[in-house]
Amino acid sequence: MAGVGRVKFLAIAMVFHLIYIYSIFDIYFVSPIVSGMRLFQPDRPAGVKAPADRLVLFVGDGLRADKSFQTFPEPYPKTDEDLTPRHLAPYLRSRVLEHGTFGVSHTRVPTESRPGHVALIAGLYEDVSAVATGWKLNPVNFDSVFNRSRHTWSWGSPDILPMFEHGATPGTIDAYCYDADFEDFSLDAFHLDLWVFDHVKEMFAAAENNKTLNDALRQDKIVFFLHLLGLDTAGHGFRPYSKEYLNNIKVVDDGVREITDLIQKFYADDRTAFVFTADHGMSDWGSHGDGHPDNTRTPLIAWGSGVAKPVVHPDAVAPGHDHYSSDWDLDQVQRHDVQQADVAALMAYLLGVEFPANSVGELPLSYLSADIKEKAKASMLNAQEILEMYRVKEISKKKGELRYQPYKPLSENNGVLAENRLSSIKDLIDSGNFEEAIEESAALMRIGLEGMRYLQTYDWLFLRALITIGYLGWIAFALTTVIDLHVVQGTAQPSRSIPGVVFFSSALAVLYASFIISHSPLTYYAYAFFPVVFWEEVFARRESLIKGRQVLFGHIKTGTNILSLGLSVIIYVGIINSLALGYIYREILTVLFIIGAFFPLALGTSFLQKHVVLAATWLASCFMMSTFTLLPANKVENIPLIMLGGTLMVTVSLLYLIFEEKLLTDFSGSTKPRPPRKNNQISRALIGVQIGLIILAMLVTRSSALSLQAKLGLPRGNQVVGWLVMVVSLLMPLAHRFQPNNHYLQRLLVIFLTFAPTFVILTISYEGLFYLTFCLTLVTWVRLEHHGYVYSQEAAEKPNQPDSIAETAVEVVTSQFRPLGLSDARVALFFFVLLQSAFFSTGNIASISAFSLESVMRLMPIFDPFSQGALLLIKLMIPFALISANLGILNRRIGVAPSALFMVAMAMSDILTLYFFWVVKDEGSWLEIGSTITHFAIASMLCVFVAALEGVSGLFIGGVEVDGSPEKTAKGKAEVEGGRKTNGAAPLEAPAGEVNGETKREEPVPDIGGQ
Repeated sequence: MAGVGRVKFLAIAMVFHLIYIYSIFDIYFVSPIVSGMRLFQPDRPAGVKAPADRLVLFVGDGLRADKSFQTFPEPYPKTDEDLTPRHLAPYLRSRVLEHGTFGVSHTRVPTESRPGHVALIAGLYEDVSAVATGWKLNPVNFDSVFNRSRHTWSWGSPDILPMFEHGATPGTIDAYCYDADFEDFSLDAFHLDLWVFDHVKEMFAAAENNKTLNDALRQDKIVFFLHLLGLDTAGHGFRPYSKEYLNNIKVVDDGVREITDLIQKFYADDRTAFVFTADHGMSDWGSHGDGHPDNTRTPLIAWGSGVAKPVVHPDAVAPGHDHYSSDWDLDQVQRHDVQQADVAALMAYLLGVEFPANSVGELPLSYLSADIKEKAKASMLNAQEILEMYRVKEISKKKGELRYQPYKPLSENNGVLAENRLSSIKDLIDSGNFEEAIEESAALMRIGLEGMRYLQTYDWLFLRALITIGYLGWIAFALTTVIDLHVVQGTAQPSRSIPGVVFFSSALAVLYASFIISHSPLTYYAYAFFPVVFWEEVFARRESLIKGRQVLFGHIKTGTNILSLGLSVIIYVGIINSLALGYIYREILTVLFIIGAFFPLALGTSFLQKHVVLAATWLASCFMMSTFTLLPANKVENIPLIMLGGTLMVTVSLLYLIFEEKLLTDFSGSTKPRPPRKNNQISRALIGVQIGLIILAMLVTRSSALSLQAKLGLPRGNQVVGWLVMVVSLLMPLAHRFQPNNHYLQRLLVIFLTFAPTFVILTISYEGLFYLTFCLTLVTWVRLEHHGYVYSQEAAEKPNQPDSIAETAVEVVTSQFRPLGLSDARVALFFFVLLQSAFFSTGNIASISAFSLESVMRLMPIFDPFSQGALLLIKLMIPFALISANLGILNRRIGVAPSALFMVAMAMSDILTLYFFWVVKDEGSWLEIGSTITHFAIASMLCVFVAALEGVSGLFIGGVEVDGSPEKTAKGKAEVEGGRKTNGAAPLEAPAGEVNGETKREEPVPDIGGQ
């Protein structure tokens, strides 16, 4: 990679991080699905039927367990009596008290509809890599209870039903879906459930006159699946404590009662089993996806043929209850909790079909009405099915390993082969020791599941080590490139020796040979390629590192300087580590902003006296920024706050127009008067148009929010105007090209106004106030760093204060940009902290639940996860566009290359990435596991963001004047300076020719002094 330039470096950064992000899928989320297993079902004597001939599965999508059983006033009261709390699902409650078994079904992350339904119906916990397809399409085909059935009829959402139909045995599953347009988040959603109930009724009514259908319905091993999406839609739109959500519980309860009565009347027998549950819960702020207990606890109620009756303890609190169920008034009925995948095993047993091929569920024996002998046999069959998966996985793993190490509890050396264990369990059943057989089966299932986990994590140690070496290699490569390009500025050439090339080539060849023998995925080759290439490049550029050390640290000779440097390093590392904690505790950013508010003190009292207003503005902006991370990340729609944010945006913009000449003069640091206003009328008029767009955005947002709150839907006119305002506002920078004003302050104002209407429309609470405060903080930071740089330059030019860097005997090529110094690390650190605050100041993006659909409903009320997610992403990216523009301007004002500070930040970001990579949890609560994985992905993506922001910065600030003096050239500046270097910087005029391996031309260079 000789001659790594800026563009090549950014491209390498993006490719490397995108590939390495995928490593968590190769380590933590390898698909658990394998093929080639034998299937198992109970071996019943001739004439003995399965526990049930048919099964009805009701899934209340998004139903929380507690809301199913708690008491609430009537959602839409008509009398005073309706205000008395009562149970909203009396029919389901009667099943718990009199007819069946109930408990809580615990889900895993991600708590989304697709993974939840796969766990319920297929019995496997799908890997999170399915998120890449939106959990709609099947990354791999999987077996399910539906596929094992003789026939399944299903009704519900087009997002769920097709995935079970796809890949199943042809003709086994019928799916009846409503149109996607039905899923309108702005309206009451119970009509979705009524559609399902009505179509079930229509089918049974049609069977009265359709012999073919009637005969099909009267077969055994059939399933009816009712997917009830209304609760999920109501929860997203109105929250799970709203009257809409609670009323939807009543609708579902009434519908379950009607369908149950209809089926029992149609069949006139007691051979139907019923299961009611949910795929996931719903947080108090109307979201799901993460591992919050409100999202992972769902109700499970089973009744009918083959299901045990309730176990009642009339004089005591029944087993299974805890504080969570203390207000359900079900203390006397025993509660039986299960894991979500266990439900698939339960349904397969009740129907008498084979367990799904990849099911890891453990049959919940407490839900069965069978005798102890049948339970023992069923438990052994369950263990046999799980051990079969282990057997197939082990055979597959052996084929790809040079020296396979078997799982000790199931290895020949340990003398406890699966076949022997199963044989001993069968002997226990034959001898009548049923309880012991059940215990042995349960123990064997646990060993089998642990064995599968062992095989699943077999390559973890090697892959973790390889990925770690890769990230360390990238950090070293990035720092080496920064030193080469922006410190010694290309004066050191790469030095490659034959022994070095042979060593690194041999290492790569050995790794690739092992991958070929073990049939490793193609991604493994990329994981090995990057660390070898990075470390080889660092080794080849060791001369740059030696010169860089002389330039950066050559003047540090006294103990005081060494102590100061060491203290600075400790502080910087401490701040970076504290940012890692900030991913979990947002309040960390509050502390950092409060500390950062006093940064001007470090510049000295004379600086404060000269820039007292600037220092006071910085102090105020930091204190204001510190408040946002103390506010709740999960917000409720607040129209007054939205309007306040928009009003302040308009006010600031109007003040700019009123005081434009003074502001542009003051912010340029130049005594030259600005051009008269008459020469700038088009630009001012366009700013007026942008202000008008903010006002229009406020009006349409208020109208839309009130209409949605009143459940009147989104008026078509509001939707059209909202889209027009957002699109037109984003296109306004193009209009400014007709009469460009290249002063950096006006360019920043145009960027601010460009995104302001979008932020108003997509805001639900205090985000608009954050947007304004964040912009103020960024502008103040740019000015503060610039004036601090000028102040340090003036101090360095005083007599008897030699230029420490210039004293070092290091050749520096002429360049239009000055070399980086140690103080620039502080600028990069400030940028990195501000980057984190853009992520976390208004929410915790590490949690999917931090997002609310209320904002996007003003533009797109119909459920469309990709389009709505894109709108949320646009809102999330706006602060990054702002910070990129400000850093680009700061680069110019302090005279460093456009990419220099971005590259330092990119190297810095992977310290966080490596930290999060090693703290990923694979045990403990699913909230912890899901959060740590998300943190790693975010930290790794930061480098990609920074690389992209460098390009965005160039787009936003192209042609910007940083001091209002475009006619001042580098040559003029050099004449002013008398041709003398300042602070180790090369002369500001670059001759035509090669600079940093790139051809440069003479061009005006902005005045970085601002004097």
